[in-house]
Amino acid sequence: MDDTIQVPHGLQELILTEESSRECADLLDALCEKYVTADDPGFLQRAAHHGSKLPVQLRDAVYEMRYAESVAALVIRNGPVGGATCPTPGHWRERDRDATLLQDFWLALTASQLGEPIGWSSLQEGQIFNDVLPIRGQEDQQTGHGSDADLELHIEDCFSDERCDALALLCLRNHDKVPNTIVTATDMDFSGLDLDVLFSPRFLISPDSEHLRRADNASEAAGLVRPLLFGSRESPYLRVDVPYTEALPDDLRAEEALKALSAQLTRHAETVCLAEGDVLLIDNYRALHGRRTFQARYDGTDRWMRKVTVVRDLRRSRGLRRSSGDRVINPFREPSRQAVASH
Repeated sequence: MDDTIQVPHGLQELILTEESSRECADLLDALCEKYVTADDPGFLQRAAHHGSKLPVQLRDAVYEMRYAESVAALVIRNGPVGGATCPTPGHWRERDRDATLLQDFWLALTASQLGEPIGWSSLQEGQIFNDVLPIRGQEDQQTGHGSDADLELHIEDCFSDERCDALALLCLRNHDKVPNTIVTATDMDFSGLDLDVLFSPRFLISPDSEHLRRADNASEAAGLVRPLLFGSRESPYLRVDVPYTEALPDDLRAEEALKALSAQLTRHAETVCLAEGDVLLIDNYRALHGRRTFQARYDGTDRWMRKVTVVRDLRRSRGLRRSSGDRVINPFREPSRQAVASH
């Protein structure tokens, strides 16, 4: 029986067999004996190699996503880890580093099959692994720390030309069954959209509020003028962050094109609910993601995810990192901010 189930097109679900799950658990045990933490530079340099020891069932599914691009988002269930054994912290700064050790190794192993893990100096003090959880006072914000409104569909770190190629979310706690939203390029019909405009640099993409806290001046906060679609016209890549994207002033055709694209994104969006221990892999060029609203309680039982982002080419961002071995990107030192890029 095929363990990969289409749900419905670009989003797939992989349920690991018990044997595969045990193989993964043995590999995690070995990694915990060899490395102290999952953000150990030695481990991150070898994470893809260690991933070669993952069961064929999992590697085949992830490689299909990476190389064939027939899958834009993949949910991995029945993995070797469970949820959090400690309360959801009230802030990412309050997290016990040892509380998610196994989960972080599992997250890194799966994500590293799609690229090299990176962090952002403007997010959670440059940590490679980030916490997605509600923070008191940020309920209405369009970030991973909001709760009172839907987190609208977006490409991760859309404002930056050095944004990730893929990201991974691991569920630590989701008692309320809060669903993620996903829309993939595979599911969309681009034929009715104004492609000439959407492939042109006629749109301003601004940083979200979490990144903006680290911007030093108005020019850094101003965003970039970029196309919203790029690559092949028959199967475009996407670059849209719905609440942070707008047409250039007085460009009515671009405004209409953006409205039509946003409407189709909403129309084709699907929901997926992660249970404790589940991992969601997202192709950041071919899928937008978001989250439904929920009521935060701040009592230790709130929804809690761990996140890591990866890039296929670490050298691409060398000018924004302190050294070749450093994995933290400073998005506001971008030397090409004034240039028009297609990606």
